Amino acid sequence: MKPNTQLNIYSLSVFLLLALGACNSGKEEQKDISKKANKPLNIIYIMADDHAYQAVSAYGSKISKLAPTPNIDRIAEQGARMDAVYCTNSICGPSRSSILTGKFSHVNGFYKNVDGGDFNGAQLTFPKVFQKNGYQTAVIGKWHLGTTPTGFDYSKVLINWGGQGTYFNPQFCINGKDTVIETKRHSTKAIEDDCLDWLDNRDTTKPFMLLYQFKAPHRDWRPDSMFHELFQDFDFPLPETFEDDYAGRLAASENMMEIGNHLNRRDMKQVPPPGLSRRDSMRWLAYGDKGQYWSPNDSLTGDALKYWKYQTYIKDYLRCVAGVDRAVGSVLDYLEENGLSENTIVVYTSDQGFYLGEHGWFDKRWMYEESFKMPFLIKNPRTIEAGTTSDAMVMNVDFAPTLLDMAGIEIPSEMQGKSFKGAFEGDKKNNRKSVYYHYYEYPIWHKVQPHYGVKTERYKLMHFYYSIDEWELYDLKTDPNEMRNIYSEAAPELIELLKKELEALRKEYKDDGSIEQMRRMTDTVIRRVYNEPNKLIK
Repeated sequence: MKPNTQLNIYSLSVFLLLALGACNSGKEEQKDISKKANKPLNIIYIMADDHAYQAVSAYGSKISKLAPTPNIDRIAEQGARMDAVYCTNSICGPSRSSILTGKFSHVNGFYKNVDGGDFNGAQLTFPKVFQKNGYQTAVIGKWHLGTTPTGFDYSKVLINWGGQGTYFNPQFCINGKDTVIETKRHSTKAIEDDCLDWLDNRDTTKPFMLLYQFKAPHRDWRPDSMFHELFQDFDFPLPETFEDDYAGRLAASENMMEIGNHLNRRDMKQVPPPGLSRRDSMRWLAYGDKGQYWSPNDSLTGDALKYWKYQTYIKDYLRCVAGVDRAVGSVLDYLEENGLSENTIVVYTSDQGFYLGEHGWFDKRWMYEESFKMPFLIKNPRTIEAGTTSDAMVMNVDFAPTLLDMAGIEIPSEMQGKSFKGAFEGDKKNNRKSVYYHYYEYPIWHKVQPHYGVKTERYKLMHFYYSIDEWELYDLKTDPNEMRNIYSEAAPELIELLKKELEALRKEYKDDGSIEQMRRMTDTVIRRVYNEPNKLIK
């Protein structure tokens, strides 16, 4: 055989061996990909309390550009930012119960924070469904539903201050048994550390579903000391509607949540005079809740006083947000460092929206956009392309069905919400043409009239019904700040069309009782049953 022939045969042999190796390597790689695709998805559902979408920099507001949230934004960068997510009842406990059950407030039974009783933990919730399907489940942080969490293998939730928890010296109940009093760490840091500990010590043979929930940035906005230096070198711009006079909006004019008139001394971090009893100190700090006039000094009055209150409020609020953002970053880093990022759905949201001075307000409750709209960012490596934005119209009752659907688990028929998984799988059009809202609580705390309403892509129609009978209609295209109620001048055909849609939603969601029945729901008093278990100092 000639030398060059031998060389050609040798080269061919090497080529075949390499090709075979590459083929086998490709098969192994395909097997690995297939294995990962079939592995159950983990879920981390992160929820802050009262975190306005305007204070998440992924949404691009003026405020958030001055106080960015880079870690929360990572979820949107690696997944999706959703721009049309709405709360069905904008108040803490009722929103949480709707998220857990996938049902509206009047169906799950928890429709008021005050005098509405406690959450019925015997009913079906999405954590119970995950648990039944082999997931290890946990809730860490704020719960605020009164009864002991059910459907969780592990729970450690805030229980002091009526279940609100406190920023400092918070008390946590573990598995419904013992209370641990945290004496060293800020509540946000304690919740962050507990979450990481649970992830480190979980059963790694099971997929997990974790609710990671913060008190921050709820009133009275007390940040961790590590953030006290933030925002000291500048003031935040006033919102465009800061000086709203509520013309043409009777319900709004009766409010008790104005920054200029209803922030109290506790909110503004004032210190009671020495020598007062604890009871008198609490009264002194609460002064201002009902509109009582006060100022930290005689020279600060009028617009200057209102401006000072706004800057004090917004800076402390955003310092609390900075703590949440850092805590979110810690968990995202943990997922990446432990090879879990590509197999874990991560959600970031709030229990509802919040006012950051818009209309001159703080708090929530209204169907106006700032409290109605929720921030919602979601990362799912299998189905959501990085950097996605979605205008799919979604309600908080849709969260539970969607998480179950994404995990490949059958959605219980009793859930009223709908999965929006399809919004990320080619069907990016808005599946809903409208969303429904109903708020019941009155007059505590902020004298917001009970109301229900419908929002379409362009219009919003609301009916205030408790001690007034007022309709409001807004064209969100021409009036996105909802400053001009056009109900009295709108075309009758438009009003008829919106009322027809509203009645259809009320019937669909089984909320079509009479006005008198709805008023009775507001008047009903069901005392909360609240027991603190044995206290342990840690």
